[in-house]
Amino acid sequence: MKGRKVAVVGMGGAFPACENLDDFSRKIFADQSLIRSWDQALAYGKNIRSSVSGYITEQEMNIDVIYSSLAANYPETYVDNLDRIPPANLATADVGSIWAMLATLDAIKMAGWSDAETQSEQTGVIIGSGGAGNVILRNAWHNFYELGKKTRLSGGHTVDRTMVFREAANVSILIKNKGVCEAIGSACATGLGNIGYAYRLIKFGLQDRVIAGGVEGTSLETFIGFDGMQVLSKGFSPEESSRPFDINRNGFVCSFGAGIVALEEYEQAIARGAEILGVIDEYFNNSDGDGDMFFPSFAGQKRLWKGLLSESEGKPDVVKVHGTSTPAGDAIELLSVVDVLGEDGYHISAPKSQFGHMLGAAGGVEFITALLMLKEQKVLPCLNSVQLNPELESYQKTSQWTGPTKPLEAYRNLIPQKSFSKGINSIVCLNYGFGGTNSALKVSKHNI
Repeated sequence: MKGRKVAVVGMGGAFPACENLDDFSRKIFADQSLIRSWDQALAYGKNIRSSVSGYITEQEMNIDVIYSSLAANYPETYVDNLDRIPPANLATADVGSIWAMLATLDAIKMAGWSDAETQSEQTGVIIGSGGAGNVILRNAWHNFYELGKKTRLSGGHTVDRTMVFREAANVSILIKNKGVCEAIGSACATGLGNIGYAYRLIKFGLQDRVIAGGVEGTSLETFIGFDGMQVLSKGFSPEESSRPFDINRNGFVCSFGAGIVALEEYEQAIARGAEILGVIDEYFNNSDGDGDMFFPSFAGQKRLWKGLLSESEGKPDVVKVHGTSTPAGDAIELLSVVDVLGEDGYHISAPKSQFGHMLGAAGGVEFITALLMLKEQKVLPCLNSVQLNPELESYQKTSQWTGPTKPLEAYRNLIPQKSFSKGINSIVCLNYGFGGTNSALKVSKHNI
């Protein structure tokens, strides 16, 4: 369905082991891994199987934690050492919401929006995350249930710092926009799903500008939840732990971050002389519909591609895959991409190989990597994809299989282990989540 064109005019985020967006860009195009051993996980010894993460500390974001003097270990509020966020806004925020606010300020500055534009009824906020405000909840409930403290000793902001819509709410209060303010949660497709929904709001004339993206604040609770499922990578050095498509992959690296972009109606952005970071050609999302909470669906992903390309023709130059390093997920994804696009003419980039799986933030941060690839005209690598399976996957040997009949090793040429220069006009971004939710977005270089 035709509608208005949508441009990306700003971006910002929180990235593991990086000072800012420029530092993030420099490191990922230098083929560096941002994954480290995590002292919080190591402190629990053998009670936790995995111990690596792309985590971010408060200190790395120039934030100090102020703990309650009445409730043990409860973060009463935060202090921004660089005075970017007013104290009143910090009092209602968990750490992920702080990252969202900082990233939003960076995105708006890059976009060049005035206060009048930002605070307009035509400016919306669509930001979501994959989990709850666990650090706040853990200590609030511990002080009440285990230590017998009164509820008031946990402060008056436990609800607003942990509600499902907290990042969007905090950003909206900070920038004072008067348009929509919502949070869409779709597991690990959250970040891209929020950006896709924002794109539709602008495309169909409901908003002129939207701040959108995904967040996942550093949380040991989130980490141990996945560790308990035995789906996290273990047995490798930190920098070798995330290895999409590699035959020895054994799970993903649980990481944290934020990726926020500023979207604007294209003609309006052009009229005011904005720098266009990319143009969104199309967004499509669907559900697998096969009744499986966790296992990826080849048929669901093929239908996702069909929906995306039905109104956006042409083979992309790069496919930014979900690529988590899970045994089942990577194989199905690669085979679905090959089934739709063929065996050549494009390359595959797997950013999780460099910073791990940021869950609710994954789609937002990885969309930013796509924008950076368009800017630099370089393909980001799939680190640690040392050897692909030379044998067929078990399901490829069944009579029900309708996809490619070659082993993953046959597609080695699509998966670079180092970044390299290439003319890039368009990139397809893919993200999937528990519950069989799938999202795909195509973004193109702005050609004047």
